[in-house]
Amino acid sequence: MKVLVIGGVAAGTKAAAKIKRQNRSAEVKILTQSADISYAGCGLPYYVGGMIESREELIVNTPEKYTGLTGVEVVTRCEVTSVNFQAKTVTALCQGQTWLESYDKLVIATGATPFVPQVEGIRLPGVFTMRTPDDAIALRAYVQDRHCRSAVVVGAGFIGLEIAENLQAQGLAVTVIDAADQILPKIFDPEMAGYARRRLRQNGIRVLTGTPLSEITGTERADGVLAGGSRIGADLVVLAIGIRPATTFLDGSGLAMEKGVIVVDEMMRTNIPDVYAAGDCALVRNQQTHQPQWSAMGSTANITARALACTMTGTETPYGGCLGTGVVRLGEGFNAGRTGLTEAQAREAGYEPVTVVCASDDKAHYYPGSSFFMTKLIADRSTHQLLGIQVLGSAVDKMVDIAVTGIAAGLTLEAFNSLDYSYAPPFSTAIHPFVQACLVLENKLSGAMTSMPPADYAAGAAKDYQVVDVLPKPTIAGAKWVDLAQVNGPVEGLDRDAKLLLVCNRGRRAYLLQNRLRHFGYTQTVVLEGGVTMNEVKVQFAGAAIPPDEIKRVKGLGCLQDKRYPDCFNVRVITRNGKITSEEQRKIAEAAELFGTGEVTMTTRLTLEVQGVPYANLDALMTFLNDAGLETGGTGSKVRPVVSCKGTTCQYGLIDTFQLSQKLHDLFYIGYHDVVLPHKFKLAVGGCPNNCVKPNLNDLGIVGQRIPEINMAKCRGCQVCQIEKTCPIGAAKLVDGKLQIDADLCNHCGRCVSKCPFKAIEESTYGYKVYIGGRWGKKVAEGKPLSRIFTSEEEVLALVERAILFYRDEGITGERFADTIARLGFDYVEDKLLNGSIDKDSILKKTVVGGAKC
Repeated sequence: MKVLVIGGVAAGTKAAAKIKRQNRSAEVKILTQSADISYAGCGLPYYVGGMIESREELIVNTPEKYTGLTGVEVVTRCEVTSVNFQAKTVTALCQGQTWLESYDKLVIATGATPFVPQVEGIRLPGVFTMRTPDDAIALRAYVQDRHCRSAVVVGAGFIGLEIAENLQAQGLAVTVIDAADQILPKIFDPEMAGYARRRLRQNGIRVLTGTPLSEITGTERADGVLAGGSRIGADLVVLAIGIRPATTFLDGSGLAMEKGVIVVDEMMRTNIPDVYAAGDCALVRNQQTHQPQWSAMGSTANITARALACTMTGTETPYGGCLGTGVVRLGEGFNAGRTGLTEAQAREAGYEPVTVVCASDDKAHYYPGSSFFMTKLIADRSTHQLLGIQVLGSAVDKMVDIAVTGIAAGLTLEAFNSLDYSYAPPFSTAIHPFVQACLVLENKLSGAMTSMPPADYAAGAAKDYQVVDVLPKPTIAGAKWVDLAQVNGPVEGLDRDAKLLLVCNRGRRAYLLQNRLRHFGYTQTVVLEGGVTMNEVKVQFAGAAIPPDEIKRVKGLGCLQDKRYPDCFNVRVITRNGKITSEEQRKIAEAAELFGTGEVTMTTRLTLEVQGVPYANLDALMTFLNDAGLETGGTGSKVRPVVSCKGTTCQYGLIDTFQLSQKLHDLFYIGYHDVVLPHKFKLAVGGCPNNCVKPNLNDLGIVGQRIPEINMAKCRGCQVCQIEKTCPIGAAKLVDGKLQIDADLCNHCGRCVSKCPFKAIEESTYGYKVYIGGRWGKKVAEGKPLSRIFTSEEEVLALVERAILFYRDEGITGERFADTIARLGFDYVEDKLLNGSIDKDSILKKTVVGGAKC
């Protein structure tokens, strides 16, 4: 028997190897278009991020190694151009020559190719897809060679989000766009996708949905995209929009296909005798709905290829169908997994789905590193049969895999309750988190708990409810706080017949309160599923009713109350060192018109303030700005937004202040955004000693320097010295006929360089002077310069981090950095910053209470 396999990645190599093991006398040959076989396609994003270091690690087998292990012949760089099913022959183009190959049985495992939209700029350098090792290698090399700092990823599916995480790991600012109105479309229900999107944003990845790609911009190479009516600048673009089956060579051949995907039965047989298909080019069945489903997953490819091989060699092995199982890493310690039907799919399939969103610990809560799962379970209301799961958290695969087994076996929720799952504090909870989710849904089905799903809350279902805060301490502004431990009867301020929405951190305390309140005669209590962790809970205020705690909270988000009005705020928009794009300018102006008075003011810290925003508009304004890649803030006991002068665009500028301040912004305003300091910490960068932005009046100021170097051999001692004449501060003098520069007077402005006609000063060193301990405000203090002149950006960035860490470690709550320096002594602080040991990890683990009031 001669078996020909077209395609040599997951399904092709799996099928060929198994066929050869089942029938050692069979002649098995693989024809593959690539130079590689059996590569780790799912590992490509992690090569981009550097977790997989070398190309060799991506290649599971070389052709030679594979042939030696299996006995299968492999022909690489061989593109099959047509198949004659009547003659049982395949025509291929192999290394420039046409090749005709016969077969007894044929396996088509050609996989899929990336979908590339036909928009302008699609073929510019800097535009990448992600399907082969060469794609990943080219992308990583481009990032490194061109020192890329920003990227746009088009597509918010599994691959797109994995690429985004790994590009961020390489230090890039990443924007993900998708034409759909949510991330992970058709994979996760909207509320779960919304929670994942918020977490991505918190991790620094910008996510724009409802934003279709219309153009890739650039001339010599890609420099951004036009999408959703706006331009987004970027150093590179990755297309992860989707894939298409690689089957165009089979068009018109008589092989049954749907939208290019090969139709197969449960034995992976096509409509043509002796022809089979598996992998990303084959259409399988959904195990629950029994409808055709394209399952372009490496797991499906391997499973179906093995079953195909067994069937082909005499042991009929049907494939039971897929469940749409998938798992994706979204960031450090945060992953997403799912299997089965979504709520919408279950309804479409004829079920009456009932759902619950709940949180459960992923291991014993007291064990180091413990976290939680946010789980959505879907079951059939009448039978309680498990239909699907979506879960966000750490080790989500264990939750998903239990659900896979349960769905495949047709189990009800109750069937899981007494299963003997493994338990020890480092691994799980005594009642498994999956079982906990089942129990919560069972309580909802039985009526023991009445709850509101996040989707209903987001749609406005709680409009007529009084919000009851059940967190351990008052947290939800405007809500009635109830101390759960003290509820032993009716609660003052809560009407027994009122509609009460009970809200806690994740849902458990709210359920406990509901249980007690029911006992005391409360008739309309509803638990908000997922609590404030899952939902963005807001209590609307009217006019002057906004309480001080809420004013303080929104102030921390950059919203400063306009004292002329009881419910209006001026919202501070961070401009990243004072430079923003024209598109961002337009978005800020549009935001001012939509949500405020239409006015925008500038602050002394080079931020912009949208004026007169009513309290009710704050959330919408901040969402609008976030979608444009902008953010509000700039308050609190932390590193504040960086200010910068014009730098090299000024005639006196000595350093690229925008470049340096952008790095400071990324590393310390963004990178240290969650690091609490004893007080605010302000950074400023000046391009020269003119000090236009007053760097020495900041906690840490950086000033560009140009240090002249005299070539005494070329000094002629001219009667009128051009250097002496040029020096603006009189540091250069002729002494005994030779030029001298007073080091104590020279401010390193560099204006004397190249002014001598005899080239006595042609050489100079560019550098940075650093001031520490400055401030303006109630107690103005001028910073003092460190004794060193730094000659590289790397030295300056390292020093800034050391200063922030030192301040966090040795500062006292409420004192500015200037106060810390005055208390400890400048010499001590300078020695510590320049020479001392600073343990970053231990300092960041400290608990620090901030003292900034604004």
